[in-house]
Amino acid sequence: MLLQGKTAIITGSSRGIGRQIAISMAEAGANVVINYRSGTEAAEEVKSLLEAKGLTNVLLFQGSVDDKEAMEAMAKATVERFGGIDILVNNAGILLPKFLMMTKPDEWDQSLNVNLTGVYNCIKASLRPMIERKCGRIVNVSSVASLSGIPGQAAYATTKAGLNGLTRVLSKELAGFGITVNALAPGFIETDMTAIFNEKKTKEYYDMIPLKKFGKPEDIANMAVFLASDQGQYITGQIIAIDGGLSV
Repeated sequence: MLLQGKTAIITGSSRGIGRQIAISMAEAGANVVINYRSGTEAAEEVKSLLEAKGLTNVLLFQGSVDDKEAMEAMAKATVERFGGIDILVNNAGILLPKFLMMTKPDEWDQSLNVNLTGVYNCIKASLRPMIERKCGRIVNVSSVASLSGIPGQAAYATTKAGLNGLTRVLSKELAGFGITVNALAPGFIETDMTAIFNEKKTKEYYDMIPLKKFGKPEDIANMAVFLASDQGQYITGQIIAIDGGLSV
């Protein structure tokens, strides 16, 4: 298995893309930490799903990524349970779909705190075990919104563009420790967020995408597993669009 014996923390992994990344990494042999802010029932469902497959090396940890102390506690709990941290997937994020003129200061701050400062908190908390082992994988979940201007996503696109910059800088800062840092930029993916689109809206988006369909969470998870494995050991500092050609 690609991730046999590795330990992965996946933030925001009780639902959506994060959920599938946690499942795929567990199926690839990793010990997984399912982090969530408030979806306790959903997180427990993921844990039960994995246990039903005989995948019992699962730790649930409730805590918001914008809470520095909580993320430090999560890293500590992970090391105590599994002996180290090999993989960090920064997936947790919020999308407040508003035009800039309609975005309130507290909403702007919330986007920055979760989507950018939250990543800072998680990386800072998880780095030492990776540095000690001279090996690690950090996968940041960005967005196609960071690559092209999408009206109504000012705060979201700004934070994700910042995440891309952080990804590139850290890929150079951490290379000497054997740690790779990459980002995935998903386009429209079949999750609860796209499920609310009516037929007309779905067709409008399909017309924008060269492949004429939405992606699946597995499309993102498969790349995350690849980058986290030894097969992706020579890839770092990259922002990889997984969007059906939308950003081309």
